Amino acid sequence: MDRKDELIKNWIIKAQHDLLAAQKLSSDSDIYSDIAIYHCQQCAEKALKGILVLQDQTFPRTHDLRLLLQLAIVVNPDFQHYQETSELLTPYATEFRYPSDMIQPTEEELQEAIEKAEEIFDFITSLLSDEIRSFLI
Repeated sequence: MDRKDELIKNWIIKAQHDLLAAQKLSSDSDIYSDIAIYHCQQCAEKALKGILVLQDQTFPRTHDLRLLLQLAIVVNPDFQHYQETSELLTPYATEFRYPSDMIQPTEEELQEAIEKAEEIFDFITSLLSDEIRSFLI
């Protein structure tokens, strides 16, 4: 496996770990929903960064899924389908991580975030080689 494939693999594995963490945390108790929803955003962010490496696209250091998605759309217009997902998940990078008036997402917000993270993760992994996918759980 060359260095590029290794980097893609590492981004995707980290994205999957975030998704699995969100799923596990959401099944335990309401007390962890703020952490679970953050991991939904992180899953999408890392998966997008992995696919951008595959596409030879450079990207800034950012948590803004909308920006990352626009870069992916340049190479693959099918990413347009995930604009709503990027709008939904982007705020979760920070929204519940710090004290504010709302410290926990609702159960509905969390379930929607998990579904959207799963959808974009599944789409991105479908674009990867069998060799890279073989490292996923």
